Amino acid sequence: MTTAVLTEQTGAVRRIRLNRPESRNSINPDLIESLDDAVADAMRDPDTEAVVISGNGPSFCAGADLRHLLRLADADIDPLAFLGTVSECFTRLEAAPKPVIAAVHGHVVAGGLELALACDAVVARAGTVIGDGHIRNGLLPGAGSSVRLPRKVGEPLARRLMLTGELLPAEQFVPSGFVQVVAGAEEFEATVASVARSFTGLPPGQASLKHMLADPGTPEALLRELEVFAGHWREQDIADKLTRFFDQRAVR
Repeated sequence: MTTAVLTEQTGAVRRIRLNRPESRNSINPDLIESLDDAVADAMRDPDTEAVVISGNGPSFCAGADLRHLLRLADADIDPLAFLGTVSECFTRLEAAPKPVIAAVHGHVVAGGLELALACDAVVARAGTVIGDGHIRNGLLPGAGSSVRLPRKVGEPLARRLMLTGELLPAEQFVPSGFVQVVAGAEEFEATVASVARSFTGLPPGQASLKHMLADPGTPEALLRELEVFAGHWREQDIADKLTRFFDQRAVR
């Protein structure tokens, strides 16, 4: 059985790698539970001063595992509990007392974008595309896009990304500061390591600063996001749309 998340330590930096490459690291219960545990372990470790989250395989993260959502629907299980777990994990990640850097490549879409949005910094490999993408499958965000995306990239771009489902090159997110730097394939890992090290070796105070920077309206906004998702899921019969989506892929 493949471990959904892998970890390694280099000096004061803990690397957490999403490890479902066959599904572009799509988020299922095993991955989100493993990620949550790995981040909590890094936060407890006195020798870890910064965390890097990346993905194995062709992409950082392509979002929620749609097949898992469909299995829940087939079993007549409301997906809200699963999405609530994802949202809570990302909220804990955002509030983590140590800096967290997302090292992204390939596709950063839907839940993958929501994961990156919960991090303190993003480093992208050249060729990466980023977007909300939920609307392409008739879905709505459930783990933070509607709350964090406008704050990170500005409301006009956030509206464009969410209402069109468009994916844009990582370079277009540099001016907003959401993506700190885009590096070529050969320089990517060295750039990630350099950015991660810039958050280490500092006097105490980062946890307090992150607490100061937290938006007090976030919990209420995230709850509203889940409530709107739940209503949309029921009213639009999204499970039926997902079934037709997979049926169409099967005949191609």
